[in-house]
Amino acid sequence: MSREIGGPLADDIVRRVEESFARQGLMAHLGASLADIRHGLVSIRMPYRPELTQQHGFFHAGGTSAIADSAGGYAGFTLFPQDSSVLTVEFKLNLVNPARGDALEAVGRVAKSGRTLTVCQLEVFAEADGERTLVALGQQTLMCMHSRADA
Repeated sequence: MSREIGGPLADDIVRRVEESFARQGLMAHLGASLADIRHGLVSIRMPYRPELTQQHGFFHAGGTSAIADSAGGYAGFTLFPQDSSVLTVEFKLNLVNPARGDALEAVGRVAKSGRTLTVCQLEVFAEADGERTLVALGQQTLMCMHSRADA
């Protein structure tokens, strides 16, 4: 198994991420789904629905930031010990283009993994007419909750 960011994962780690994601009520409410799970890298898709927009018809920053936060959180979680869980302690997101299209895809990528704190890079892309446009960039700090398995 590769230790490189973006490399393949063992089935039990993929399953742990999928089971944790399935318990997130907000992701279900947003209609978001896991699109990719790899070593230190997770992407989440959220299809367009009018209920997810702001007054100009763009995806609302709340939904955009929620999937970015979860993508980074689960990217870090792929590297955490089996008996641990993850909490975001800080994140910042810059909205760089209007978020419009058929769907958004948030990509979380571990930049630096530590015993307690992990830093991730966040990107969100809008997909429209077969093209992807970067709509948000961010950074996040996660805390590994040792000996506290995901509930």
